[in-house]
Amino acid sequence: MDMKRFTNHLRQGKTPAFPPEAKDLQFAQDLDRQDELAEFRDQFNIPTRASLQRKSLKPQPQQPASNGTLVLHEGTGLHAWVNGHHDQDTNSPHPQSSDDGDARCIYFVGNSLGAQPKLVREHLDAHLDTWAAIGVNGHFTTLDDSPLVSWQDMAEDCARKSVDIVGASSASEVIIMNTLTANLHLLMASFYRPTEQRHKILVEWRPFPSDWYAIQTQIQWHGLDPATSMIEIQPSSPPDLYLSTATILATIDAHADSAALLLLPGIQYYTGQLFDIPLITSHAHKRGILVGWDLAHAAGNVELRLHDWDVDFAVWCTYKYLNAGPGAIAGAFVHERHGGVTPAADGKGFDYRPRLAGWYGCDKQVRFNMDKEFRPTPGAAGFQVSNPSAVDLASLSAALEVFGRAGMGRLRGKGLVLTAYLEWLLDGILEDSDGKEDGNKEGEVDGSKEGEKDFRILTPRNPMERGSQLSLLLRPGLLERVSRALAENGVVCDARKPDVIRVAPVPLYCRFEDVWRFAEILRGALRDS
Repeated sequence: MDMKRFTNHLRQGKTPAFPPEAKDLQFAQDLDRQDELAEFRDQFNIPTRASLQRKSLKPQPQQPASNGTLVLHEGTGLHAWVNGHHDQDTNSPHPQSSDDGDARCIYFVGNSLGAQPKLVREHLDAHLDTWAAIGVNGHFTTLDDSPLVSWQDMAEDCARKSVDIVGASSASEVIIMNTLTANLHLLMASFYRPTEQRHKILVEWRPFPSDWYAIQTQIQWHGLDPATSMIEIQPSSPPDLYLSTATILATIDAHADSAALLLLPGIQYYTGQLFDIPLITSHAHKRGILVGWDLAHAAGNVELRLHDWDVDFAVWCTYKYLNAGPGAIAGAFVHERHGGVTPAADGKGFDYRPRLAGWYGCDKQVRFNMDKEFRPTPGAAGFQVSNPSAVDLASLSAALEVFGRAGMGRLRGKGLVLTAYLEWLLDGILEDSDGKEDGNKEGEVDGSKEGEKDFRILTPRNPMERGSQLSLLLRPGLLERVSRALAENGVVCDARKPDVIRVAPVPLYCRFEDVWRFAEILRGALRDS
């Protein structure tokens, strides 16, 4: 199979048929041998089946567990599926391949927390050594042989490394600061300026809760009622979770005279649907509506062209597909037309887009004048408020360096094929299950009728309407049993109660063999359920 030709078909929104032999492990391994990104896997610390069992920071002598353990982190909704078998357990029905001696787990949870780039430790050590050696002078000094610039310039350096990832025209449209929801609040304070006539914010019906809270409280902060100023864009055919572009455009039209802001996710976190950012943005602008995007699940996952698409602002986190670490510093985009700073017409002060200001948003040329007059840095950097954490920036700098070497074009290409292969294997499981002997019996099993499929794929079938994630809606009653089986076979992925598993084979460090093994493990789990 020619992987490059297959990728080109997928980029056109087509899904060429996999050959019958694609069901075999050898086929997956052949694809891995064609993978021009294969070298990047070894640049990450992927948890091993043994390390997932750790109860202390330092490795302990390994003791085989008698059975698997399912650990639930209820606070995040994340199921950390911890393998309960000794490394290289020969009793496992699907052991790791013999050439993977460290028995790394199948890490399909980059949509929640990316694996750790090995380069992070080098960058963090460089930061700590700088602080220890020259103290406060680290703000303005770049040491020879250091992978880091001076602390004052680290945010700008990370912005430069992010330009190609988000499709900015230059680093002046990007700022690295705070966390995603804090950035959302700061930018909404600037871009959501309701009037008596235009006061509504258009949102999707099922946003990530943090976005919902931020939007709702911004409306309340302005003395308005979310019941009338917050418009949910609903799927046209409930209970179908797919939110069509036509439905979004129709909702924009319906509220064209009263909407102040459209705020949507680039990729819907629950279903994995990728929205048509350029078309939706253009349509809203023609109706006089400003447009912002939450790119938490899109940045580092799909190719973006925020400047060319004329997006007003966007925010994203860096701990998912960008692999900068848990709770890592976030990013924001502000289109250059909103970042201008010009002398005021009356000669007093400056004209610029209103915002909540802080010292670090002040132009570096005058920042240390300690003046009362705020003169923002031109561009997105003028929206910064506080001194960013050098520790966070060092970690992100390392992660972005890996991205720079891989390139978003190549990453997106491999991601399309990985996800298409996963989809094809999952469809094979469903086809095989249709032939079950009791498939058409009536009655109830775990609250559902017998004969109901074990799962369905929520994520759009069109490869251009998704990133590197497929969300599986399991038949009621299967989630915990399937989760346990995955755990026992060294699979780490994300579950959302009551019945959804989100599977994310990210292209930087996941293999086609991982996809094949995951499908086999899932097949066995469903057969035994």
